[in-house]
Amino acid sequence: MPRPISLTQYLIEQQRQNGSIPAELRLLIEVVARACKRISISVNKGALGDVMGSADSENVQGEIQKKLDIIANEVLIEANEWGGHLAAMASEEMEGIYVVPNRFPQGEYLLLFDPLDGSSNIDVNVSIGTIFSVLKKSSSDEGVSERDFLQAGSQQAAAGYCIYGPQTMLVLTVGEGVVMFTLDREQGAWMLTQEGIRIPEDTKEFAINMSNMRHWAPPVSRYVNECLAGETGPRAKDFNMRWVASMVADVHRILTRGGVFMYPWDKREPEKAGKLRLMYEANPMSFIVEQAGGAATNGKARILDLQPGKLHERVAVFLGSKNEVERVTGYHREAV
Repeated sequence: MPRPISLTQYLIEQQRQNGSIPAELRLLIEVVARACKRISISVNKGALGDVMGSADSENVQGEIQKKLDIIANEVLIEANEWGGHLAAMASEEMEGIYVVPNRFPQGEYLLLFDPLDGSSNIDVNVSIGTIFSVLKKSSSDEGVSERDFLQAGSQQAAAGYCIYGPQTMLVLTVGEGVVMFTLDREQGAWMLTQEGIRIPEDTKEFAINMSNMRHWAPPVSRYVNECLAGETGPRAKDFNMRWVASMVADVHRILTRGGVFMYPWDKREPEKAGKLRLMYEANPMSFIVEQAGGAATNGKARILDLQPGKLHERVAVFLGSKNEVERVTGYHREAV
């Protein structure tokens, strides 16, 4: 077998050979990856590290925070604030942006992250993860503001996620395809385990929270009902349903074997465009999925083309195997 390649070696080779990763971006990715290793240690300790349960506080979204939500958020900030490659950070757990303190040099990149996706699964030992997105500061002004973050997802310089499961894995794109690294705990290093990841265009698997079906819009109901009809229905094939309640875990499965993930708008909160956050979840995951040959829409338009109006904007999400995403998106467009 060929000698395994570490994350650092992979990034340096990409920087040298393709020029696709500037030095500052390479350093930023390495720091985020190191922070994810620290988060992984806390996740693995569980009750032994006194990290289980609620923190008895709410985030800006009005959601109850878990202890690990706060720990992961702090780890990512502390790891990234001093390196000189960032101007500011934004997190699902914070109301506003976090500007790099004046005592540290300020770089040209912006980091957005969901520090612990799927945190409702923490106490039952089901896979959770960290999602991150990197943008380049859009203005030449010395300061940095929330406006600098409000860029379409197509402008991302890099995106990735770390999944804390039976293995701890890091999935990454810099716009040159998708690669996967596995954490070798004995060496303390991320090792390349898969390149050129491709999502099959067709699938027999879908992921959605079926308990909300009574609240769905007609296009979503139509699509799911056709899948459930199986061999004798209009799709003429049997589908399986999967739902982990952790976007990282559901998307990781899709990258591995195909499928479609759906978190649609529903009637419970009709004033909100969706449940998931555009900047912290939908944009980075859509970038990864598209780079793997899949598709991602909000039911009407490509997610990466959406212009965010605010930091914590929400969006409906349909992503994964290209032909299935196009089908359910087509049903939405027909219903307009």
